[in-house]
Formats: sequence, C-alpha cells, structure tokens
Amino acid sequence: MATKTHKGHKRKPKEKSVQKAEDERAQKKTKREVEMKAWSNVFELCDIIRETGYAIHAFLRNGHLEKVYENALVNRLRKQGVYVEPQHPLSVRDEDGTVLGEFVADLFVERTLIVELKAVRHVVDEHIAQLLGYLRCSGVEHGLLMNFGGQHFYVKKFILNDAF
Repeated sequence: MATKTHKGHKRKPKEKSVQKAEDERAQKKTKREVEMKAWSNVFELCDIIRETGYAIHAFLRNGHLEKVYENALVNRLRKQGVYVEPQHPLSVRDEDGTVLGEFVADLFVERTLIVELKAVRHVVDEHIAQLLGYLRCSGVEHGLLMNFGGQHFYVKKFILNDAF
C-alpha cells in the first residue's frame, strides 16, 4: 500500500525488516543513554564538573554574564551524559519540614548536588553563605560554588553534614 507525501508523490511504506532494525537501534541508543554514568560517587561527579568548568573558563575566559557560563556548563555536562537541571526550584523547609518558600538553584546535578555559579571579580562571604543556606534549607548535602568572573577559575566544594 502506497501513501502520498506532501507533494502528491507516492512512496512505499517501510518494510517490516527495515522498521524492526530502526526500532532495535532506537532501543540500543536508549539503553546506552541510561548506562552512560561515568561516575560512581558524588566526589567523582564533582571532579567531572570541576574539570568541565575549568575547560569552559579556559575557552571563554572571564567577562561574560553568569547565564553564558551556566549555558556552557549545562551543554557540556549533558554531552557527557550527566543529568543537569538548570534554574531548578527547590523548597526551603523549616525544622519541622514545613515548606516556607522556594529558591532557584543555578544547577541541580543528578538530583544530588547544587551548583551555584558566579561571574564576579571575587567570591565574598555572602556567596558562600548563600550556598550553605541553600544546602541547609533544601536538605541537599553536597554543593559546589564556581566563579568564572575572576582572572583565575574558582571552585570550592561544600558538604553540609547536618542536612535533614
């Protein structure tokens, strides 16, 4: 049975064996995407993000808006098979678990790591306090603070053991 295309030309439907081969390729691709985790713990994940951030800073240098570095990091991490959620809302909770509000994490990576990005000349105590507050209120234990705005790339890992 032939079908018509948008210009009226007739084309033959795909044979079953061709369709079956395409379906198998799609399934293999899906399996590969699921199995692509190149890290076994959060520390290895941090190493991947740190190395990727350093490569971005070496290529772009300083002087761009934070959003440019965010887009570059998301793009390169996704190419490596890392699950990244940019501008991800997380709940701020009270000590009894009541939701008090939300904040937006620059990057939420593999649902285990908050990455706070900056494009400023120097990291100050308020930037560190911001990330620690995000970790404490969201219950996420691991965070990275990355600054692309200085002459030298800055990255620091924070672990909050008392996250609830």
